[in-house]
Amino acid sequence: MELPLTIRYETKGRVAVVTIDRPDAMNALTKEMLGALDAAFEAFEGDDDLWVAILTAAGDRAFCTGMDLKEAIPLLTSGDELGYEDHTKRQFSDVFKPIIAAVNGHCIAGGMEMLAGTDLRVAAEHATFGLGEVRWGLVPAGGSHIRFPRQIPWALAMELLLTGDPIDARRAYEIGLVNRVVPADELMPTALKLADRICKNGPLAVRTSKQIAVRALGLEAGFVLEKALAAKVFASDDAAEGPRAFAEKRKPRFTGR
Repeated sequence: MELPLTIRYETKGRVAVVTIDRPDAMNALTKEMLGALDAAFEAFEGDDDLWVAILTAAGDRAFCTGMDLKEAIPLLTSGDELGYEDHTKRQFSDVFKPIIAAVNGHCIAGGMEMLAGTDLRVAAEHATFGLGEVRWGLVPAGGSHIRFPRQIPWALAMELLLTGDPIDARRAYEIGLVNRVVPADELMPTALKLADRICKNGPLAVRTSKQIAVRALGLEAGFVLEKALAAKVFASDDAAEGPRAFAEKRKPRFTGR
């Protein structure tokens, strides 16, 4: 498996560690990196010797700040496809082995959407979490509307989606978005300890438990709906104005069109 330098794939015994390695760009994702992440997790899912994965990122500033806007916005607002051709799928939706997220900093936009596809989450004390797309006339169309209202209480999921305001690691723990909050230097040891604990269990039973839990949610129809409705937003004047205002460092002037 050949991956770009911005995605690292390592194994530690029964554990695969996938690292987003673009710290100079706050670990923002390119389309190439998205494809590489899919390839890494496909390799993990298909390797019978690997039982748990840890997803983390390089540096201490950001876990992932979403898509690189220079690449993503022109694609999205022009109607080009960015994401899965099969609209019933989202990131990690076909991975039935456990995924632990080790969040080492800002986890926002597409980073949060990726987090929604993981199973256990460990956060460094300085980590932050948010879905700020609405502030710029956009919507997080990577599964957030479908996954988060099922993972945390409705009112809290809607607060994240509708205000665009971030929350800190302690608040994320309080609302059940993450399992543990630890000092930064304990992040990976804690994630590895959780992975090791899961690896002591029967791998077939663990994988089947996750598969039942995920498939019983019936997320596919919601993913299709999200994609269809989000496309209308990305084709709007507001979706062009928001990113333009962001780039020009000013408040957007939305018209609702």
